[in-house]
Amino acid sequence: MKSLNQYPPQLAQRFLHWFLRDELAEEVEGDLEEKFYQNIEEHSLARARRNYWYQVFHYLRPFAVRNLSTFYNPTHYAMYRNYFKIGWRNILKHKGYSFINISGLAVGMMVAILIGLWVHNELSFNKYHENYDRIAWVMQNQTFEGEIKTGRNQALQLAPELRENYGTYFEYVVMSSFQQGRILRKDDKALTKTGIFMEATAPEMLTLRMLSGTRQGLVEPNTILLSESTAQAFFDDSDPIDEIIQIADWFTVKVTGVYEDFPQNSSFAGAEFIAPWELYESGLPEWLSWGNNWFQTMVQIAEHTEMSQASAAITDAKKKRVTEDEGARFNPELFLHPMSRVYLHSDFEQGVSVGGRIQYVWLFGIIGVFVLLLACINFMNLSTARSEKRAKEIGVRKAIGSLRSQLIHQFFTESMLIAALSFVVAILLVWLILPAFNEVADKEISILWSNPWFWLAGLGFVLLTGILAGSYPALYLSSLKAVRVLKGTFRTGRMAALPRKVLVVTQFAVSVSLIIGTLIVFQQIQFVKNRPIGYDIDRLFTVPARGEVNQRFNAFRNDLLQTGVVEEVAKSESPITRMGTTNSGLDWRGKVPGMQDEFVTMRISHEFGETVDWNIVEGRDFSRDFATDSMGFVINEAAVEYMGFDDPIGEQMDWGENGIYTIIGVVEDMITQSPYAPVRQMIFFIDYDRSDILNIKLKPDVSTQQALADIESVYKKFDPVNPFEYNFTDEQYAQKFSTEIRVGKLSGFFAILAIFISCLGLFGLASFVAERRTKEIGIRKVLGASVANLWQLLSKDFLGLILIACLLAIPLAYYFARDWLQNYEYRTDLNWWVFATAALGALLVTLLTVSYQTIKASTVNPVKSLRSE
Repeated sequence: MKSLNQYPPQLAQRFLHWFLRDELAEEVEGDLEEKFYQNIEEHSLARARRNYWYQVFHYLRPFAVRNLSTFYNPTHYAMYRNYFKIGWRNILKHKGYSFINISGLAVGMMVAILIGLWVHNELSFNKYHENYDRIAWVMQNQTFEGEIKTGRNQALQLAPELRENYGTYFEYVVMSSFQQGRILRKDDKALTKTGIFMEATAPEMLTLRMLSGTRQGLVEPNTILLSESTAQAFFDDSDPIDEIIQIADWFTVKVTGVYEDFPQNSSFAGAEFIAPWELYESGLPEWLSWGNNWFQTMVQIAEHTEMSQASAAITDAKKKRVTEDEGARFNPELFLHPMSRVYLHSDFEQGVSVGGRIQYVWLFGIIGVFVLLLACINFMNLSTARSEKRAKEIGVRKAIGSLRSQLIHQFFTESMLIAALSFVVAILLVWLILPAFNEVADKEISILWSNPWFWLAGLGFVLLTGILAGSYPALYLSSLKAVRVLKGTFRTGRMAALPRKVLVVTQFAVSVSLIIGTLIVFQQIQFVKNRPIGYDIDRLFTVPARGEVNQRFNAFRNDLLQTGVVEEVAKSESPITRMGTTNSGLDWRGKVPGMQDEFVTMRISHEFGETVDWNIVEGRDFSRDFATDSMGFVINEAAVEYMGFDDPIGEQMDWGENGIYTIIGVVEDMITQSPYAPVRQMIFFIDYDRSDILNIKLKPDVSTQQALADIESVYKKFDPVNPFEYNFTDEQYAQKFSTEIRVGKLSGFFAILAIFISCLGLFGLASFVAERRTKEIGIRKVLGASVANLWQLLSKDFLGLILIACLLAIPLAYYFARDWLQNYEYRTDLNWWVFATAALGALLVTLLTVSYQTIKASTVNPVKSLRSE
């Protein structure tokens, strides 16, 4: 005798009976059953069941499928039409509860759709490029005193090396500069545009979408490709092909193509022109070696070549060529980082990818699921809470022959109707709120109106939400006993309310966790903002030093000071908020033999310290009175500790061919890179030739607008051709917090909506409870109960649930917040007041939500409350 488990799967049999022609049913079923038992004997039960399903699907063919007209059942159609009518009438009959259900689900769906569109935008990064899955950046790991650092910067010689000795692995190897602003000039019009210099095969590799010209437009050296917006800015609607423009007074080039602007979710977003690499290379110094990592190299792997295979092949490509002086001591190892991963997986620790923005994709994806779940919980709670109102309906339906499955279908149909209405409202809300959302998220997201997959996903979204929201009510209400309901002996009892209480606790636990997370994000941002930065960013701004301004800097500085609006001006190699140049190969007294040194270096002019108002803690600042300062160093406190000096003033440092420098001063550590990380060892030295950024400090008592006008007039005197452009240092420093601020704002936005949805459900439950206990409230008032007594009676249960939710949320939020803060070396503490504030806020919101209904019920005239129905 066979056990029940040894029979073919019943669901597969039902599915077969549903679609298979009647005349084939007996023969096919017999064959499949015979094959099923044969598979059990020869293989296993699990394999027999899998094969049975496979054979069932195998019969989904035209010859075996019954006529489509037989699937149509008028009785079923009339039944579901009746379900929809009943659902629609219930919506209109109970407008208040319907509003709460629809608006709650709509807001939850809106959040889920917004997050879905955001996630889609993140995951589609770089998909603009047709071969994005075969394109990669060449990265390198270098070891500094046991710490492996990963970077994209490469040497000038790398691309030729890869083409010559590893060419079989690659279809394209492209050398490229980094994106940078350049002045483009056509006749009297000069505009600063962000561009990139690349080898001629780059447009083909990146599959530029050309609007005019061809992708081969960079084959000749004195050419340029313009983005559509740049071409429009210079030539309006006329054809720019073969027009002549200038790049930064250096090169005269011919326009050979116009390409569609890169989308925002591309690594090349903002590249407004592409010029030949040969032009850029012609201006580079001849002494560049393998040790000068100033550029980037991209590749497209050849067909039928694995990315991992090509990556492994080039690991030692640089190590074989670089000498000890050029950095062989840092053990450079190359690898490929695919374009498909470069955006979301950009963080490396000890040479290994450890994530990046992908953590935010997971974070907001989880938030979207939970917020939608909160909205579904509202629907479940209100539906089950009103079970007594529909109990008689269920009883009558069962008494006249309705099956439980039919009742389940009815409730699911009603939930689907509400979900569909909510989806329509959600789409409208998304359309209204999307511009503001894009501004906060720094995106260019739009609703995918013409994308069939979006609407297919929307349909699945409605079905999933309807099933999720209606599952508990459908299963619970359909289980009511007809006899007990019709006799009037049906009571929900205390245990019936338990699931609702659990759901309310779940709602507020999620909401409180989101609030705590948002508060901690902003606390971390504020903590880092309050960190001493070591210089004064107030009234400080930078201007590019071009042409005569750079060459006649001293005369320019004197004229600026004579305007009376400038406190001081100095040159530097880069803005102080973006110091990234590093150098090595220095020697000093007491240096450990074989030590792999690395310093952040900054070329400056004499008055730089006065301009940025840095703090000298030992020694002195650079001075024009000392000619020897041209061979002097000012170092920071981190460098003193790094080199192990007790008294650094007067110590000498040998920089090989650059000469021997003397330390003349020590400055307080300054934050010039990430404010979340420790300050690195830094060296400042005088170099006017390679310092092309003006740092200008305004006097405190002058109007900024008037000061800028006076400075521009002096600037135009020395450089009448180029535009006067400036950036305030405090704004540049604020950009370092942009990602965290954006995450905090988005988290706060979603947390507010989560609280709104939770309170909406709480409001509905409080309303229902007050309605159920109307007569009890009337009796208590007749017996002398005050409004305060009644308010306490009706509110205490809800407050108890919120307290439980807080007790669950606080440890959960603490765990995830602590884990998130581990990403930052410089981080805030998890203070108790953050958790207390979130808990008190939740309790206050609950009191305000519940109090309206409870006070309203408590003030009703008891005569009306006790009047017989």
